[in-house]
Amino acid sequence: MLSDAAPGKLRIVHGDVLTFKIEKAFPGSLKRQWEDDPPNIHIIGNLPFSVSTPLIIKWLENVSCRNGPFAYGRTQMTLTFQKEVAERLTASTGSKQRSRLSVMAQYLCSVQLLFTIPGQAFIPKPEVDVGVVHFTPLIEPVIAQPFQLVEKVVRNVFQFRRKYCYRGLGMLFPEAQRLESTGKLLQLAEVDPTFRPCQLSLTHFKSLCDVYRKMCDEDPQLFAYNFREDLKQNKSKNPNKEVHQESCGL
Repeated sequence: MLSDAAPGKLRIVHGDVLTFKIEKAFPGSLKRQWEDDPPNIHIIGNLPFSVSTPLIIKWLENVSCRNGPFAYGRTQMTLTFQKEVAERLTASTGSKQRSRLSVMAQYLCSVQLLFTIPGQAFIPKPEVDVGVVHFTPLIEPVIAQPFQLVEKVVRNVFQFRRKYCYRGLGMLFPEAQRLESTGKLLQLAEVDPTFRPCQLSLTHFKSLCDVYRKMCDEDPQLFAYNFREDLKQNKSKNPNKEVHQESCGL
């Protein structure tokens, strides 16, 4: 019906937004150099809450790699999120809402919470309000490291969000070298080990990622280390031994 009402101006595609190849949706003539102004393409979406977080992480990785919808240049996005998620995306250093999403979005994009839409404006009415967030990719990312490396460092820091940052950073390293390597990472990055995750600025994360990258270059097996896999293996070897885990923060 919408397509019939706007012949030649609107194309409706039925599919999964998580797998749809947006880079093939527009003519190549719209492409711009990354350093130029954003292209005449704008992603606008009223996202289902169930896919909003994995989708924005996917698109942020596309920003980092300059592919997907960002193969055309610094494509802008205006998207809806559950209000709490919108506040996390835009939270500043020191805020209680500061999270993994805050850092991952802000090291790659200029992020603004434009306004809030009350839940009662929707049919059916959700139980929460909705935040409208605008993203413009930065010409240069704050952290010049691969997306997967940045995501690993940030995820480890925030998994123990109520602890000092050295607690989460320690999980980047195998237990045998954990204490020594965590101390080395913090010292070389010039980060106070008693900072809470929400107190770490983008500059702190840049230093941590840069130093961790050098440590991975020195030990090629380090990046592949996953402490959760270690926990599973230890638990399977010692099924009667209690393994303490702490809750993660997004």
